[in-house]
Amino acid sequence: MTRLTGSALRVTVFVGENDTWHHKPLYSEIVHRAHRAGLAGASVFRGIEGFGASSLIHTSRLLSLSEDLPVAVVIVDTEERVRDFLPQLDELVSEGLVILDDCEVIRYVGREGESGGADGKGETRS
Repeated sequence: MTRLTGSALRVTVFVGENDTWHHKPLYSEIVHRAHRAGLAGASVFRGIEGFGASSLIHTSRLLSLSEDLPVAVVIVDTEERVRDFLPQLDELVSEGLVILDDCEVIRYVGREGESGGADGKGETRS
């Protein structure tokens, strides 16, 4: 896994929650491939409302349209590593949107000697 601080490239992949790859959620396949590729990090965010190329608004407020909410997969790593990963997205994403953004990463880590993390009072949890 890459440890990253400084300049990076962020790729955001917008797909539908019901999009699949070989009977598996597409967003999950993207995250697992990013992990196997050794990219620095990936997260999936589920939208509560949105529309895409179909112009049909999907929202969590209406039961009839809440079945395919928007999902954003965000991946961050060096520009070279992200660009090397793009052919995999070409293979996976048949409908969706991929956005590339330059960004700067500030990596926060726990204090040395801590195990289990801080409890908000500066004390270590076990």
